[in-house]
Amino acid sequence: MRIPTLLSLLGAATALTHNNPPLQTSLTVHIPPSAPLPNPAALLPQTHATLNSLTKHHSAPLSDKSNFHFHNVTPGSYLLDIHCLTHAFLPLRVDISSSSSSSDPSEQSPIKIEAWETFRGNDWGNKGEKVSTEVSDGKSGMVVVARMAGQKSYFMERSSFSVLSIFKNPIILLSLVSMGLFFGMPKLIENMDPEMRAEWEEQQKSNPMNALMGAASGQQGGGGMGNFDMAAFLAGSGGGKEDNKGGNGGGGKKKNR
Repeated sequence: MRIPTLLSLLGAATALTHNNPPLQTSLTVHIPPSAPLPNPAALLPQTHATLNSLTKHHSAPLSDKSNFHFHNVTPGSYLLDIHCLTHAFLPLRVDISSSSSSSDPSEQSPIKIEAWETFRGNDWGNKGEKVSTEVSDGKSGMVVVARMAGQKSYFMERSSFSVLSIFKNPIILLSLVSMGLFFGMPKLIENMDPEMRAEWEEQQKSNPMNALMGAASGQQGGGGMGNFDMAAFLAGSGGGKEDNKGGNGGGGKKKNR
């Protein structure tokens, strides 16, 4: 009596499975042309994409139309990664779920696919920028566009020495200008008109900077600034040299015997 009962239960479960097949869909990931990658079909043949969840794993190779095709994908939350040796792509979170519940059990409900940008170490509940949202009847595939992060570089270019790089230094440029003025000004003064040269020398004599430079070098005849004693001024005594003509600490002149 038990064998017919078990067979009847098995037949009923098989009929229910045929009447209500599990939700499945197809997913296509497309790589569009871009400035760093004008021809995605030229990627290495080892390039492939993976669609992983906690319990499911799907893998798809790169087709000649720059697509990755995943078949028989059931509802769930997946991490989409594109593995390539020459270029890096942004990972995507893909959620596949039933769009709405149908009252007819024999009719398959539509499937909703949503994709967001994510990154390694990001909280799974923290969704990034939304890429696409599409609804499918389960028969036609869905298309998600992948975004490239950049080109991978495994080697560091060795820096080369160039003489022109020295002249890009601003200190070197200022030094060259100073040397040009130092050696070029005397030549310009020698070639000046005598009247213009005399006028220029008179202007230089009345320049207050010349008086300061003469006082710093110890030259006499620099005007009032040339007789200024900075040490005596800071010590609190008179500002000129004529105030220190007395004896050692005294204000009178020393008598000669």
